[in-house]
Amino acid sequence: QVQLVESGGGLVQAGGSLRLSCAASGRTFSSYAMGWFRQAPGKEREFVAAITRSGGSTDYAGSVKGRFTISRDNAKNTAYLQMNSLKPEDTAVYYCAADRHVLRSTTPSMYAYWGQGTQVTVSS
Repeated sequence: QVQLVESGGGLVQAGGSLRLSCAASGRTFSSYAMGWFRQAPGKEREFVAAITRSGGSTDYAGSVKGRFTISRDNAKNTAYLQMNSLKPEDTAVYYCAADRHVLRSTTPSMYAYWGQGTQVTVSS
């Protein structure tokens, strides 16, 4: 099992940047593919970005491609989501997720482990 704790959320003006972190417990972090998802009020949870175990391959939702960057540091048991050029429509609770049985997935149900979420609010 792995426990995930997100941090780095907050309030930022449109055009600003934030970096989210997802700290994982345990010694097998490198065995897990990682994903970031978000959920705005009244909406379903949606895919943001995903990264393979080694960090060698990534995937992004079209709405964030070119603005967000997912990365990981397996030595620090941490995944990151660098968010630049933020827009009000990026406002949501952001969750990181992990699973050791997928290569990299855009589907929330493919991830077994989830963090508690961190709020990101972008003001116009």
